[in-house]
Amino acid sequence: MQTGHNIKISIVMPAYNAEKTLQETFEAIPSYLQQNVIVVDDKSTDKTVKIAKDLNLKIYQHEKNQGYGGNQKTCYEKAIYDEKADIIVMLHPDYQYPPELIPAMVSMIEYGGYDVCLGSRVLCGQARKGNMPWYKYLANRFLTFAENILTGAKLSEYHTGFRAYRKEVVEKINFQKNSDDFIFDNQFLLQVMAKGYKIGEISSPCRYFAEASSINIVRSAKYGLECLYWGLIFFFGRLSIYRHPLLYPINNKVKK
Repeated sequence: MQTGHNIKISIVMPAYNAEKTLQETFEAIPSYLQQNVIVVDDKSTDKTVKIAKDLNLKIYQHEKNQGYGGNQKTCYEKAIYDEKADIIVMLHPDYQYPPELIPAMVSMIEYGGYDVCLGSRVLCGQARKGNMPWYKYLANRFLTFAENILTGAKLSEYHTGFRAYRKEVVEKINFQKNSDDFIFDNQFLLQVMAKGYKIGEISSPCRYFAEASSINIVRSAKYGLECLYWGLIFFFGRLSIYRHPLLYPINNKVKK
């Protein structure tokens, strides 16, 4: 899809065992945006690929499971290099986030001067209204509070799976060096901050239900500790004590 200013938008969905929610998520995307949806399947064991093909979606399949971060790496590479997108929207295919907000997020970048837009479940109290479990909500608030102190930012949350990026951001960040696990999102956001890009947020209702993707307690704890670790790494960079090459690489140009 291209806007009146010839801005091409690609919507990437990193999918893994999303057969129960993929179609519903796709159908909620505004119709004029549906033609530029990219699904990257991370070796699902269910009917995700079949459903994507039945919907005539553009789909790329991993021959082996690459992990959540590894999946996103393929998403962004395809959006930038194959689709030549100017704005990339990352949307989880689990119907947890409202695809109807994609035009608003794109407008934040196209007209609002932002380089990145995050769909926040916390603004206006949307998280608990969407049945986010209380322990996840408390963990989200604690980690966000800690990371805001460490980074000097004022974000309402760092952990959303609904994001939009200007092309230049994806091109100039070394996301290929990031983890293939869930910490990928957090590392990416810290890289954005380290480069000084402007981040905006939009209030995004969320839905928590049985079919929505979620990680178990052990992996959640690991993710939380990794968030604090990388927050400290960013803090050391702010103080010029230690500038980690993942956040402050000598050559920031991402190569195909």
